[in-house]
Amino acid sequence: MISSDLNNGVGLSDSLYASRRRKMLDVVNALHLTGVQVDIDLPVIAVIGSQSAGKSSLIESISGITLPRASGTCTRCPTECRLTYSDEPWQCIVSLHILTDERGRPLGHPRNDRFGEVIYDKAEVEDRIRRAQRAILNPSTDQKVFLAGDGADLSFAELSFSMNSVTLQISGPDVEDLSFCDLPGLIVSGNENDIELVQHLVSTYISKPSCIILLTVTCETDFQNQGAHRLTKMYDPDGSRTIGVLTKPDRIPGGEDEIWLRYIRNQDEPLEHGWFSVKQPDSQAIAAGISWEEAREGERTFFSTKSPWNALGLEYQHRLGTARLVERLSDVLSDCISQRLPTIQEELQKLLNRTDEKLTELPKPPSTDAVSEVLYHTSTFAKLLGKHVEGTPNADGLLQSIRPAAEKFRQVIRDSEPDFRPYERKVARTKPEIHQFVTPSFLANEGIPFTPSDDRKAIYIDDVMKRAQEAITRELADHYPFVVIQEYIISIVSGWQAPAETLFHEVLIVLVKHVKTLVSRHFSQYPLLQSRITSIVTDFIAAASEDTVGRIKWFMALEKHPRTLNEPYYLDYRARFLSHYKGWRPKDDQPRSSLTSRINAAFNGETAEPDLQNDINLILAGFSKIGLHSMQPNDLAKLLPPDPYDAAIDIMASVRAYFQVAYKRFTDNIPMTIDYELVLGLDRDQALEKALRKGLGIGGADSVAQCSEYIKEPRQIAERREELLKKRERLETAKRQLSDVWL
Repeated sequence: MISSDLNNGVGLSDSLYASRRRKMLDVVNALHLTGVQVDIDLPVIAVIGSQSAGKSSLIESISGITLPRASGTCTRCPTECRLTYSDEPWQCIVSLHILTDERGRPLGHPRNDRFGEVIYDKAEVEDRIRRAQRAILNPSTDQKVFLAGDGADLSFAELSFSMNSVTLQISGPDVEDLSFCDLPGLIVSGNENDIELVQHLVSTYISKPSCIILLTVTCETDFQNQGAHRLTKMYDPDGSRTIGVLTKPDRIPGGEDEIWLRYIRNQDEPLEHGWFSVKQPDSQAIAAGISWEEAREGERTFFSTKSPWNALGLEYQHRLGTARLVERLSDVLSDCISQRLPTIQEELQKLLNRTDEKLTELPKPPSTDAVSEVLYHTSTFAKLLGKHVEGTPNADGLLQSIRPAAEKFRQVIRDSEPDFRPYERKVARTKPEIHQFVTPSFLANEGIPFTPSDDRKAIYIDDVMKRAQEAITRELADHYPFVVIQEYIISIVSGWQAPAETLFHEVLIVLVKHVKTLVSRHFSQYPLLQSRITSIVTDFIAAASEDTVGRIKWFMALEKHPRTLNEPYYLDYRARFLSHYKGWRPKDDQPRSSLTSRINAAFNGETAEPDLQNDINLILAGFSKIGLHSMQPNDLAKLLPPDPYDAAIDIMASVRAYFQVAYKRFTDNIPMTIDYELVLGLDRDQALEKALRKGLGIGGADSVAQCSEYIKEPRQIAERREELLKKRERLETAKRQLSDVWL
């Protein structure tokens, strides 16, 4: 297959320069075999053109083999040709270069599947290629079917086009060193989807900066109507990596010779590497069985004898003929390879580093000891949860998230205090100004929290008195039943159940959310285990919730039986409220004449009685002389004459004092109960960890199988790890190949 020009020293195999070019091709071919072209931009020659532009004939003239001519096969997938000069006998190895799966999705590790035995007879290549192309277009069918099947059974195709390619490794003494990829011809009409598929496939190749575009243009069709040129201009607008080749020069319409010669002279659509023209045998010559040598001789005869080609200047003669084109392609490709090689090594290393980083970011692979792995994760989770239950210093910690609900609960209970008014309802209606004298000053002085009054909740002294009188059964005239006090207390306490339940539910919501977050964070690598853990923990919390609700109901029942052993505290507050209510009792319908108001005014500097403070101090000093040292100014209200509402005041003071005892007790007990039963219960006596082991079936007969299923990786993570590992292997192989061949 060596032309006369090549035999005279122009060819690659006979020149010293050819040795360097062959080395360049060896490097890139070795890299292509690793599949690393999916990761980095490798130099390649892509042969493109519209259908019927003469691409197949051009490929045949370069490679020396015959391509399939049957309809629907030769242009449906890329054909990669790797030509290598060798002293050994001619041979061809056909492989399937698989980049995508049957659904068109990229594979993590491209495959090079050998398709049949080595071919030593050129006559067998065409049929093998046809079968290989059918195997590519039918990815769900075993490749062996197409190797052994009858050719008549190979007409059906699952795919119209494919990104996967047929690879031809051709070597022999009459083969030039060159590598290129023949892409499907661009379609100008027909199925719109097929048009887009082919255009996308071609664009995938020629859009890469290191792709040398061999643009095939037929002289029998108007140049501007050939879509391959428009696509080339899109990705190589300055023509720096495009080599143009004019085919079918014998079919130029009459009078248009000069139009096409302008391309050869690089005057129209100039390209950095210029334009060439080739002449291939026509269909009749091919049908007659013309040999490759005869075809090349016919090409030389055509350009040397046919006008206007034979009239071209000497500077353009070297752009005519397949041999000249091959020589130029080899030079450009080897130059591109030599320019890219220094950076390819660096790019490979960077990609390796990034791949390692991405592998590190993935969860570690599942352990081979599934039971130990599950035990380890459940144990570490239980310990982690225990730390959160005990409390962490983080602002969004579990206890910090619960605290607002507890504070709100305490305030709601505090706001339920009875609003007793030590004056009649009619006074409140006729003299609304009396409200301004019911100030919080006394309560503040006595250390009693003050809640602003709400008239809708007000309980007037005459209402209390009426209730007390209605409750009398067989008591003496100056005695009133305890049941009145009890009923007031119970009516107040009964309103505490809803806030207690609200607190419980708010804590439960916070707890469940917090625990689920921890479960998700800790077991995210294993979705099935995470789901099972979540279910077990939810059931455990549900059981603890029932116990907690039972405790809350128990406390509610306890509070509905008024009692306290903290008698000194209760009696102290009762005395204070007696003094408070008596002191604020209106006298002679003049609220400001009340003793307490006069005393408060005197000691606040608001009195019109300047001697009152001195008189009060003298009285208190007298009490001190007779041994009553603890008397306070407001205690003087106790010396007021009997009040017809004294019984009501006693009841009001008792209820109000008991509230002080009960609400503090209740606002401590309920949050502490919820905390102990519900929150701390998660970490008490390793109960949750035991529940996890039992719920996961650890220790059972099939625990190994169950645990293996629990820690099975999600498919997307396993696929991502496999993809990265294959990519790493691909890059490492390419790196070794580059070092071995280049060194």
